[in-house]
Amino acid sequence: MSALNHRQVEAFRAVMLTGGVTTAAQLMNVTQPAVSRLIRDLQEALKLALFERRGTRLLPTAEALSLYQEVEQSFAGLERITRAATDLRGRRAGVLRIACYPALATSFLPRFVARFLASRPRLDIAVYGVSSRIVLEWVASGQCDLGFASDALEFPSVEAEMMQDASAVAVVPAGHRLAARPWLQPRDFRGERFISLGQFTLLRHRIDFAFSAARVQRQIQVETNLTEIACGLVAAGAGVSIVDPLMAEEFHGRLAIRPFRPRIKIEFAALHSIQRTKSGMAQEFIEQFKRELVQVVSRQDPAGGRATAS
Repeated sequence: MSALNHRQVEAFRAVMLTGGVTTAAQLMNVTQPAVSRLIRDLQEALKLALFERRGTRLLPTAEALSLYQEVEQSFAGLERITRAATDLRGRRAGVLRIACYPALATSFLPRFVARFLASRPRLDIAVYGVSSRIVLEWVASGQCDLGFASDALEFPSVEAEMMQDASAVAVVPAGHRLAARPWLQPRDFRGERFISLGQFTLLRHRIDFAFSAARVQRQIQVETNLTEIACGLVAAGAGVSIVDPLMAEEFHGRLAIRPFRPRIKIEFAALHSIQRTKSGMAQEFIEQFKRELVQVVSRQDPAGGRATAS
């Protein structure tokens, strides 16, 4: 049997799809004699009669119908590959594995991911909420393509790109006496039950420093390692706290959110392994994430760190 070529198989498929040589030629954008020659060469190569002429019509033989099933499966595979490549070029498909510290993973990030997926229906995303130290380890080892860590952690094989910083906010139960104030400072918390974040976080250290510098002692009765839990406790009336503004926004309406002065800066970084090329999809994710984050932070703290009355 002579060797087949792709053009012969394409001509056969076109005739089967359209029902005639003329329409197949139009589909392939070639002349009618070219299609006839390709079909003749294919039949000779296969040693099979694929069509019978009935007047002006070509009718497929039983062998042609069986062969067509195999050809369609092959073309379907090629078309899937082509579609996948097109989607990848257009950054509409692929896989992204993202590790993220909990406060971001349960606040701004899910809404952003939903918007990002809306125009990329063939993209698969995995999101893992873990501590910043584990985020760093997973990105460094290649378990995740991207990571978001709450501190600017350093690691030889990981590149950190700082995101828009934000200001920590004070949160008090709705209806609390402090909710009537436009902004809060350390001395306002005297005599209040304070819900503190875990001791081994940079935000906890900065909050402690602010109160120490103002010479204000807090009544710390509850401590938690998750900002989400702190907000839930405040909303339930267990006390007051100072937290990440992105998480506080998730509890809007359930607690009162007020600016805190002096400003306590919250920083976080996007992490990527320098040992692996960042995909176009990952780069687009980071760029769009940064743009939307700037908008959210500017709405939350338009004063840019200055206390304002409202």
